[in-house]
Amino acid sequence: MTTFEDRSKGFENQFAHSEELEFKAAARRNRMVGLWAGEKMGLTGQILEDYAKAVVRADFEQPGEEDVIRKVLGDLKASNLSVSESEVRTKVAEYHAQAREALKGEQ
Repeated sequence: MTTFEDRSKGFENQFAHSEELEFKAAARRNRMVGLWAGEKMGLTGQILEDYAKAVVRADFEQPGEEDVIRKVLGDLKASNLSVSESEVRTKVAEYHAQAREALKGEQ
């Protein structure tokens, strides 16, 4: 019975670690998306950093990245920038891959 319990704990620990990494990757991705969008809107300095933080916080509204996409797309359009939803989605996917790779390199 001990071997089964050990394997079970191992899988639980692996799952928890994977979930933690995915959470960190999503937060890092959202920050990068916020910086990208903020720069497109002409934001700089602390205002740009604050906007990136707001994008990270937007991700807590609902599961998945739809809330982030909706916020960024809405903000870009409110700034009279012509950015398509597919462009935002592409950036989200691109930055997510970069965030995952960066986290792997930090382990």
